[in-house]
Amino acid sequence: MLVEKHCSVVMQTGFLLLLFPLRFVVKGSLAGGAIYVAYDQGLLGNGSQGAEALKKARAALPPAIQEWTNYTGWELPSTPKFDFSVSESWNTGVQATVSALSVAPTKVREYTQDGWKYINDLIK
Repeated sequence: MLVEKHCSVVMQTGFLLLLFPLRFVVKGSLAGGAIYVAYDQGLLGNGSQGAEALKKARAALPPAIQEWTNYTGWELPSTPKFDFSVSESWNTGVQATVSALSVAPTKVREYTQDGWKYINDLIK
């Protein structure tokens, strides 16, 4: 009985040891495939390439969704209309991030000096 339990535990452990690399390979392949598709469609390029990819998606998605709903028999609500430029929003976010990174060393120095002043005032 004890030997059977030990063999069972060893077999389960061995199975789990084989399962972990398989899960890693599958997840890594999915992530790599997603990155490849994003690069291939121009989503990782500059703002104009991203805007062009968005135009392609807007043109391709409605017919595909309509075909899918006809196949399944489901009725989907209409999509909301957005009136803003994705490339401008993206560029604004990038500019804000780069701006914050460019002033970070100066702000760290200022905060460090303020901290030392506060500690020196406490000690006095």
